Amino acid sequence: MKDKFYGYIQILQDRITSKLETVDGIARFQEDLWERPEGGGGRTRVIENGRVFEKGGVNISAVHGELPKTMRQHFGVADANFFACGLSLVLHPKNPMVPTVHANWRYFEMYDAEGNIADQWFGGGQDLTPYYLFDEDAKHFHQICKTACDRHNPEFYPKYKARCDEYFYNAHRNEARGIGGLFFDYCKADGTIQMQDWYNFVTEVGDSFLDAYVPIVEKRKDLDYTEAQRNWQEIRRGRYVEFNLVHDKGTLFGLKTNGRIESILMSLPPHVQWVYDHHPEAGSEEEHLIKTLENPVDWV
Repeated sequence: MKDKFYGYIQILQDRITSKLETVDGIARFQEDLWERPEGGGGRTRVIENGRVFEKGGVNISAVHGELPKTMRQHFGVADANFFACGLSLVLHPKNPMVPTVHANWRYFEMYDAEGNIADQWFGGGQDLTPYYLFDEDAKHFHQICKTACDRHNPEFYPKYKARCDEYFYNAHRNEARGIGGLFFDYCKADGTIQMQDWYNFVTEVGDSFLDAYVPIVEKRKDLDYTEAQRNWQEIRRGRYVEFNLVHDKGTLFGLKTNGRIESILMSLPPHVQWVYDHHPEAGSEEEHLIKTLENPVDWV
């Protein structure tokens, strides 16, 4: 399963970066191959200073070795080895009318002292973070997510949509990071569903990503915007940074397993503002976004 899924994310990375280069029209992804001293490595691809994408990364990795002490405590095991692979992407567009997007699809194995698989699971999801709210974009993104889920189980979309709303939430701000999407983790085999079934589901969601995001980019990338709107985008990006550094499990896992720092922190945008006690103007589009992010919305 680990070889199968790693092969899948290698192909998916190629497909996504190729399409995004076409959408941008100018910038190209810079590729870095790296190795982790404890075992494994990855292929990082970053795009910067494009016509559409100010900064973005589409990274894959496959790492293995002894489970670090902090992770052993988290999983409640004494000594264990692990394997983890996944694709993680974040795209920060230049135009504030285009939303930032994040996605991740991953697979994890843990082994006993004899090297047998003691536990295994899939995780992942995709979510949208707009700076200006276009309801039709939110509905489109969620409809693609729902369609992918419904092909496998009608209960998946409402369950994983709710988990996304719960997970991507800046509790210290009492607001969501964005308008959500899907978030699933610890997807394991049981009496009714096998690992192959989870593989089929996760790859279905992965294959849906470009359909969910690219039409929104094409629709918004050439819209006019003001300097004030750009400032608002940078203020909102600050909230994005806060979530990734304070709450995000993937970031913490990477830092605790001696991951490659440049790859882990590629999700951080290049231009950000933290304005003291900032509040948007009453009745503005900016205030509308903030109020919408206070509570989850059923977009479809």
